Amino acid sequence: MRIAAIVVCLSLLSLGCASKSAQVPRMMFDDFTYASVDDLSKNGWIIRTESGWPGVPGATWGKERISLHDGVLRMTSSTNGTKTTQSQFCHERKYFEGTYAARVRFTDTPVGSPDGDQIVQTFYMISPQKAPMDLDYSELDFEYLPNGGWGHEGPTMFATTWETFQLEPWIAVNESANKAASYEGWRTLVLQVSGQRARYYVNGVLLADHGDKYYPEVPMSINFNLWFVKDGLMMSPQMRHYVEDIDWVFHQADSVLTPAQVEASVADLRRRSVKFADNVPAKMPALTSPCNF
Repeated sequence: MRIAAIVVCLSLLSLGCASKSAQVPRMMFDDFTYASVDDLSKNGWIIRTESGWPGVPGATWGKERISLHDGVLRMTSSTNGTKTTQSQFCHERKYFEGTYAARVRFTDTPVGSPDGDQIVQTFYMISPQKAPMDLDYSELDFEYLPNGGWGHEGPTMFATTWETFQLEPWIAVNESANKAASYEGWRTLVLQVSGQRARYYVNGVLLADHGDKYYPEVPMSINFNLWFVKDGLMMSPQMRHYVEDIDWVFHQADSVLTPAQVEASVADLRRRSVKFADNVPAKMPALTSPCNF
């Protein structure tokens, strides 16, 4: 089976298993099996520390918001209405067309605290914006809002593909779809980017199909973040802690895989104890990956 052969080769990349007769697909996979958060940087991950958009003005970001739990990476973001911390981590900017996927656990309520803040739980791909309304810009988002927001009541999942935007005053040029439903629990998110179309799947069900001028133009980083909607906080002084868990993340460049094929590839990687694999080449010259957006 070709997928099995690919996985064997990926698991032995450092031993030079690739041959001239068998081309290894360009793939990145991380099972988040690390001894410490500090080890993430060895595999190209960047934890955000820089302040700024999105979220609540004045919120802080930092390494202490990321933790590891038996092969699961957890982001934790907290607020008491006046002090807010948010979390984000990013992989280097070198990804474009192909299939992106992640297994994430969305949560509808905070840990041991009153509920009601408008929180955004994400998996997304993005490039830096050179200037407001920059047309050479790429962004593709899965965003789950368990407490509503952006004009919607109740839990809602959004899939959004961006042409460009401006922060002040706010102008958004994008194509977006949403579904009102609870997505609490483990979900497999798959995004196919190919042939001028971006197709978003949640647990194998198509959520959105975007394209035309919204199709990405430039390479992107792979990102996860957890942030609060501006003006969407509860009026309560009690600290609330919201979490999003990530089991694994996967990308195969220049290939369109179905959700079932993604699951099969990840299952093979795990059966062969591949904890991390990355043979997606960096761009030349290497692109900056600021992890600040």
